[in-house]
Amino acid sequence: MSKKKGKTLEDLFPDPELRSRVQEQLYGGGPLLGEGSVFSEMLQALVNASLDGEMDHFMNEQRATEADNRRNGYTSKAVRSTAGPLQIRTPRDRQGEHDPLLVSKRQRELPSGLDDIIIGLYARGNSVDDIRYQLRRLYGLDLSAGLISSITERVWEEVLSWQQRPLSACYSIIYLDGIHFRAKSEGKFEDRSVHSVYGVTADGQRDVLGLYLFNSEGSSNWAMVMDDLQRRGVQEVLFFCVDGLSGFSQAITSVYPKAIVQRCIVHMVRSSTRFVSDKDLKKICGDLRRIYTAANEDQARQALEVFGQKWDDKYKTIRPKWEENWSELMAFMEFGAHIRRMIYTTNPVEALHRVLRKITKSKGAWVSERALLKQLYLALQHNQKSWKRQAFHWKAIQHELVEKFGDRFAKYLEK
Repeated sequence: MSKKKGKTLEDLFPDPELRSRVQEQLYGGGPLLGEGSVFSEMLQALVNASLDGEMDHFMNEQRATEADNRRNGYTSKAVRSTAGPLQIRTPRDRQGEHDPLLVSKRQRELPSGLDDIIIGLYARGNSVDDIRYQLRRLYGLDLSAGLISSITERVWEEVLSWQQRPLSACYSIIYLDGIHFRAKSEGKFEDRSVHSVYGVTADGQRDVLGLYLFNSEGSSNWAMVMDDLQRRGVQEVLFFCVDGLSGFSQAITSVYPKAIVQRCIVHMVRSSTRFVSDKDLKKICGDLRRIYTAANEDQARQALEVFGQKWDDKYKTIRPKWEENWSELMAFMEFGAHIRRMIYTTNPVEALHRVLRKITKSKGAWVSERALLKQLYLALQHNQKSWKRQAFHWKAIQHELVEKFGDRFAKYLEK
């Protein structure tokens, strides 16, 4: 049985001039993409042939209806594409009734996902100038900064919608933390604090509830965040996990009085050992660990007393600091190992911040607060696998939450 003969170059490129140029570029090591490249030549020929085919179909329909219309030459224009800039010839008709489907009359870009490429580059922390350089280098496209900005600006409505979206009625855990950036405001660059709200629903699904931009991090700003969560439909929160910001608990309980506020143990250890000598650091951390890994609160208090007897003479401020914040530090002691692991630290929201930092680390500042929020939002959407996932051991956690909180929690579970 004879093998089927493959297509020849003449079959693929009937036009001898185009075929000759393609061969010359391929064998000459010319660029595959960009202006005058192999694929831009091929795509340009394909687009022009398709536009002629559309006009042929249109004129056949006109003749079928006995309309007084006919071809009227071509209009040339340049369009952008991911293969590079193309020079296309759009057929015209005498009556001006034909509007091509592939590239319409006023369209300057071949539908090829270029907008998605630009937004994807922006989401990965590239500046407008970075994107211009990448498009020029990879695709031979020389786009203006204004055009790229206008494409990324289309995301803003999506950002606003995401910020205002309704939320679940109940969150088992909400982690709160701030992350700082610099953005231009009224002609000068200033520090801005992005207040991040990262939650776990009653069904164990993690989600970013919002990013709130303020001039600085403070309890009054967090109180406004709490009001906004309530306005967007959050009725019940079992745990809030926070750092040691002054007034944090009051800001939370003014809106969610039943919520348990757990102060981050990791932050507390870090704060306690700030002025400890390198020689004593490992021992101090080991003795503090005996406190927060105790089986229950009574044993934790005994471990704190032992710590004081050992270290009070040399480091007088550490034990009083723990005693002053004891109730919030030890709130997690009332629960089992799985819940303890979930709430004793704000590490989950700090991991979220590491994702944002990784994307934005090459940028010193943003041209506006709006540009900052757009890029943070896109960074989140393009990296959902790193933060939008089911919490570990959630069935066991859910069972304990039902036992501890009863109908206050159970009524929000899916039936």
